[in-house]
Amino acid sequence: MEQSGGEPDVVSTDKTTGECIFVDCSAQSPTARRNVCYDREALRARKEHKPKNSAVEMATAIGAPLLTVDEYRGLQTLGEFDTTTSSWVQTPAHIRRLGGALFCDRRYDTVFVYHNGAESYYAARGFRCSLRA
Repeated sequence: MEQSGGEPDVVSTDKTTGECIFVDCSAQSPTARRNVCYDREALRARKEHKPKNSAVEMATAIGAPLLTVDEYRGLQTLGEFDTTTSSWVQTPAHIRRLGGALFCDRRYDTVFVYHNGAESYYAARGFRCSLRA
């Protein structure tokens, strides 16, 4: 996570397994993980101005999955993150089958969950990961 600009920190422990749960705690979505669409399917569907990679593929390469909406909301209880950026989060299969994907950010002291076409990408949208150890 650190190699791509993340700042992993222990945010909790799994009471069942005893594992420490690490999450990217950088103030904004890590710079090296921005400008990406949601997944490989979205990358292939893009006809022009393709980004170099996708959030799901990059997370898989790191070995740490994208945050879920609940994990993202939990992170936001620890501080204020993504106040000028946004982060792709795990998207339910039924939404993804219809071409959409979810992302989150914090604005107006509120955590928002949004949708967009999975093939979209923006300079300020990246992703955050979690890791158990």
